[in-house]
Amino acid sequence: MKILTSVTLLLALATVHVAKAQDIAAGERSFNKCRACHQVGETAKNGVGPQLNGLFGRHTGAVEGYSYSAANKAANLNWDEAIFAEYIKDPKAKIPGTKMVFAGIKNEKEVADLTAFLKQFGKDGKKM
Repeated sequence: MKILTSVTLLLALATVHVAKAQDIAAGERSFNKCRACHQVGETAKNGVGPQLNGLFGRHTGAVEGYSYSAANKAANLNWDEAIFAEYIKDPKAKIPGTKMVFAGIKNEKEVADLTAFLKQFGKDGKKM
C-alpha cells in the first residue's frame, strides 16, 4: 500500500511539473502580440520597438540604433526573468514614461512561455 501511495504521489508531482513547464511553441504564439513592434531572429531589426535578441542580461535602453524614451534610458535595469515578468504585465507601471503602448500580458503561464521563447535568441539572433 505504501509503495502504491508513493508511486501515485510521484506521478501527481510529475504531472504538476509538466503542466507548469515552459512551452516555447506557446511562447512563439504569444509573441504574435509583440510582432507589430518587435522582431527576433537573425534578420531582426529595430522597428516601432527595439529588436529583442539577447534581451535577458542586457541593460534597459541598450539596443544600438533605437531611440528610447528618457524613462527607459533612466530605468537602470538589467533584463532578467523577474524584471521582464513585471514589465510585460504592465509596462507603464514598471517604467513610468515608457513609450511602449501595450496593455500587458497578465497570465503568468503565458509570460513564462513568452520568456522561454525569447530566451532562445542570443545577441546575434541565433537560437542558442
